[in-house]
Amino acid sequence: MTASIKPASFADNLRFLRALIARPKKIGAIAPSSPALAQAIAAQIDPLAGPVLEVGPGTGIITEAILARGVPPARLTLIEYDEDFARHNAARFAGVHVIQGDAAQLEKTLAGRETGLFGAIVSGIPLLNFPPPWRQGYMEGLAARLAPGAPLIQFSYGTHAPVVPPPGHSVVRAAMVWSNIPPARVWVYRKI
Repeated sequence: MTASIKPASFADNLRFLRALIARPKKIGAIAPSSPALAQAIAAQIDPLAGPVLEVGPGTGIITEAILARGVPPARLTLIEYDEDFARHNAARFAGVHVIQGDAAQLEKTLAGRETGLFGAIVSGIPLLNFPPPWRQGYMEGLAARLAPGAPLIQFSYGTHAPVVPPPGHSVVRAAMVWSNIPPARVWVYRKI
C-alpha cells in the first residue's frame, strides 16, 4: 500500500525549529525529514512482518509514511525523548503507542510493555552527533530487540554508515535521497 506523504505543515516546521534552537544536538538536522526520505525509509519495512518501533519520530513525517506503508497503528510504537514531540504524535496518530522516554535506555523505557521482538526498527536519532562508543551501544541495544532477518533502519547525512554493524550484523545503503535537506542516506542493518 502506498499513499502520498504530505510535506510538514507550518505548525510542524515551527515545532521543529523551536526544538532545534533549544536542543540542536538532539535534533541533528536543519530541516524536518522530507516526504521522499520518509518514503525511502518506510519502503524498507514489511508491514506484515510484526510490530514496528520508531525511535526519535520528531514531527511524525516518517511515522506517517510507515502508516501509509500499511503498518496498522496498533502495531507501531514510537519512542520520543522530547515531551512536546511525544504529545504532538500521540494527538496526531490515533492508536499508535507513543512513549515519552530515552531510547538510549531502551530496556528501561520499554519496561512493563509486552513488545516482544520487532519486525522492523526505524531510528531517527542523529547518531553522528554522539561519540562512537555511545552509537555502538545504542545500535546494539536496538539490534537485540529485532526479530531474525528484520531491518534496523537508520538514516544519516554522512557518506558512510554511522555505526559499524553490531556483532553478527551487516549494513547496506538502501537509498540515497537527494531531495532531502541535507541529502540523506538510508542504511539498513540486518542480522547475518
